[in-house]
Amino acid sequence: MKEQIEHYENKLKYEIDSYDVFEALNDGGAVIVVDARSPEAYAERHIPGAISLPHRAMDEKTTSRLDKDALHVTYCDGIGCNASTKGALKLARLGFSVKELMGGLDWWIRDGYATEGLHATGGKAPVCGC
Repeated sequence: MKEQIEHYENKLKYEIDSYDVFEALNDGGAVIVVDARSPEAYAERHIPGAISLPHRAMDEKTTSRLDKDALHVTYCDGIGCNASTKGALKLARLGFSVKELMGGLDWWIRDGYATEGLHATGGKAPVCGC
């Protein structure tokens, strides 16, 4: 039982769902949403206010302007993509607090949240002005 509890506690430490990201953005908390996919994928569709920072480009220089006190939420397309995992690992190694968005952009859209970009989708949009 103890191992099972530790497993779920650890899962919640390192993963976040779209509802919790949406609420954190609306609450004005220190949250930076990071699209870890290619710039082309970001241009097509992304979470409102997200920054484009492909996992392949993450290093000390490209992350130097990010707020180390903020929570960084990485995402990619969805469960068939591991760019968010690679990005989360790189950011953690660089000393950032980071969680991975469960289900990525696919689940964000499925849960009814808006996106921005060339193929933006309607839905609930954060009111944080991000």
